[in-house]
Amino acid sequence: MVFSFLLRFIFPPPPSIFITAMTVISLISSANLGFSEVRGENLQYSKFWNVNSRQSGKKKIKLSSRTGMLIAYTPSFLAGLTSLLVFTHQNVRFLLLASALTLHFFKRIFEVLFVHKYSGGTVLDSAILISLGYFVSTASIIYAQHLTQGISEPPVGLKYPGILLFLIGISGNFYHHFLLSKLREEGFLGISFISQTSYAFSFTLGTMFYLMGRSYATRRWYLSKFEDFSEDVKALIPYVF
Repeated sequence: MVFSFLLRFIFPPPPSIFITAMTVISLISSANLGFSEVRGENLQYSKFWNVNSRQSGKKKIKLSSRTGMLIAYTPSFLAGLTSLLVFTHQNVRFLLLASALTLHFFKRIFEVLFVHKYSGGTVLDSAILISLGYFVSTASIIYAQHLTQGISEPPVGLKYPGILLFLIGISGNFYHHFLLSKLREEGFLGISFISQTSYAFSFTLGTMFYLMGRSYATRRWYLSKFEDFSEDVKALIPYVF
């Protein structure tokens, strides 16, 4: 009953053990990272680049924030760009998806190089973990979409609403860094709408769980650093949480 309802919005799961496994792994691993952020086990970049190092006392390789973020985003950008050059005989949905992913990470790289101002750093281990996660997820989204070639479209089309969501997210977060942190979810939600595969939605849901945990940890960091930071400012839901 539930599965047949979901099939109105997504393509049937492909006969691929890899994509099936990655759908589960992506959701669980991203959600676990979110819970780790809440527990204080933060990925070491931005505000939290040296938190766990101080707690453990271990020496770790530190990179500049700019270098760390370039390591994080560049492989995924190249994966998207390569898919456009290699898979030249695909349908419109595939081309839209690959273009959206390529543009998404190109914008991230552009911001890293020319927009953002940095004061902290990034630990190499975290940069590699983030880079690997983004790259594997990007490649898997593209591969899952490739496997839908020749399959009937879902009855409910989300492709064009997905394009709209993606454009709103990418233009809004380029305008202001605060909106960047809040609209990243919309960017990936738009991509999952364009894709309409179970893997894309799984990755987006996992990303939301992670960003919820990161937002909670960031609010806690502000409370510890600034005495005049209002308790009424919540991480997700105003005046609630």
